[in-house]
Amino acid sequence: MPDPSARPARSWPARLWHVAWRTVLGAGIFYFGMCLVCLTTYRYVFPLTTGVQLQRRVAAWADGRAFTKRYAPVPRAAIDDDLPLAVVAAEDTRFFQHAGIDWAAVEEALEDNARRDDPRGASTISQQLVKNLFLTTHSTWLRKGLEVPLVYMAELVLSKERILTLYLNVVEWGPEGIFGAEAAARFHYNQPAARLTRYQAAALAAILPNPRERRPYRMDWYTRIILQRMHTLQRISPHL
Repeated sequence: MPDPSARPARSWPARLWHVAWRTVLGAGIFYFGMCLVCLTTYRYVFPLTTGVQLQRRVAAWADGRAFTKRYAPVPRAAIDDDLPLAVVAAEDTRFFQHAGIDWAAVEEALEDNARRDDPRGASTISQQLVKNLFLTTHSTWLRKGLEVPLVYMAELVLSKERILTLYLNVVEWGPEGIFGAEAAARFHYNQPAARLTRYQAAALAAILPNPRERRPYRMDWYTRIILQRMHTLQRISPHL
């Protein structure tokens, strides 16, 4: 007589789905756990490499091209004070007010994009940081889905000042292989990041939306806009 308490045998599609679900869940837990370990470490040290750096290296290898990385992270004291101000003015004026994602900016972008042929984004500096550290530049829904928990994890583990310092040091800032403020200052102006002028800092911030194509000397119009924003931010923000 069959045992009424016995569980019915699963069909093979159900078993397959169960294994796949457990595999994805386990991979997700491992991935986010490793990201948490890395973020905790980055409170004190700079990353040896990043997701975007690996992406560029693999792309160059696939195309049969040589890849030369210029990446020399430096402490905040070795970066001119105008550069972080310029980057916040250009990329994320509410950086010190939001908790990682600027939902007001997202709503504004959605409303604006409904009337535009060329949609704009609303990524914050925190979002850009986790994308550079752990993801790639490929714009997919999967990347966006991974980005959200990573952003809140970064905001929990790191201070705003550390997030900004890390971003200044890892972001892609020129043609292939140029990463971070020090490499960017030396490539574009042949001087260290500590010696940038206010105008040079604003010009470097102006190329961040498309650093592989833009050059500071071509961005005078946007540089002047950023300089105006820097003046406003400096008056109203105690952090900059």
